[in-house]
Amino acid sequence: MPPDGTPQAGRPGPAPRRPTGRDVARLAGVSQATVSLVFSGSEAGHRVSEATRERVRAAARGLGYRPQAAGRQLRLGRSGMILLAVPNILGPFFGRVLMGVHEEAGRHGLAVVVSSGWGSATLAEAATTSRFDGLLICSPDDSQLGELPPDTPVVFLDADPGTDPGRPTVELDVAGGMRDAVGHLAGLGHRRIGHLRSVHSAYTFRVRQEAFERAAEELGLDVLELGVSLNLGQPAARAAAYELLSRADRPRAVICDDDVVASGVYQAAAELGLRIPADVSVVGIDNIPVAGLLAPPLTTVDLPGEELGRVGLAALAGLLRGEPVSPVAALATGLVLRSSTAPAGP
Repeated sequence: MPPDGTPQAGRPGPAPRRPTGRDVARLAGVSQATVSLVFSGSEAGHRVSEATRERVRAAARGLGYRPQAAGRQLRLGRSGMILLAVPNILGPFFGRVLMGVHEEAGRHGLAVVVSSGWGSATLAEAATTSRFDGLLICSPDDSQLGELPPDTPVVFLDADPGTDPGRPTVELDVAGGMRDAVGHLAGLGHRRIGHLRSVHSAYTFRVRQEAFERAAEELGLDVLELGVSLNLGQPAARAAAYELLSRADRPRAVICDDDVVASGVYQAAAELGLRIPADVSVVGIDNIPVAGLLAPPLTTVDLPGEELGRVGLAALAGLLRGEPVSPVAALATGLVLRSSTAPAGP
């Protein structure tokens, strides 16, 4: 190295220093003890005001500071791991939820383990083992939940708030999204609407069906409904759509319980020589990335999966710190208008 201390060409300089709790304290204008309390994960952290806690967290995010989780969890007798249980990790919507969960977990020094295709035995075991500090249960089928120990921190996502009234639920306004979809098609002059609905009994799909039927009745629409197994993917969706669109009295508009089913409608329509949206309008639910890549791009109800994951993880982290958490949080949905719907033809 030259006398002036600059690194020689071809040689890496010294590794950047990792930010410390002292750096966070200096930036936030608080003591190092306050920083330790904020990131302790214990009830003692409540001694610090919410405004100060947020200032410390903002300083930590700005510096890229990560508290040393291992020592903290050892002191608290925790593993630092939470379980995210989803019906099908291959489902694109659940991938969005997982992204939000992971993003928020990093802010709280927690690690996430994913369980897919769970049943009551898996959840009961996870709830009674010390391996996990808490559970996030997404889109559960109530019949598969079993009985969870009352002392296990649990937050439900996209679930019936009545599933376990003593535990927090982060709910999506799926009913409002479905009403918007039906109203949009009715506003385009469609009087006969098909619904490719999920055959699964999870709360979210019961809500979709009830909201569809109620909105159609209020608007005086004729409806045709066919069930489809979402677990069987696009082939099952294409088969159900082909059956629906082959009818002599086929609907000129179809609402699908998710965007993968909607992609099956596109395939069936092409095989039948039907044009979207000239011959049939299509609306999906979820707003997964593929929705904007279909030709034409799909009009769909946006379910904010990432936000669902972030809000749920933040609520679970609050439970682990002993903080009061709202029993029900509702997240808004919205209709994303693209090019797959058009005014009803003659």
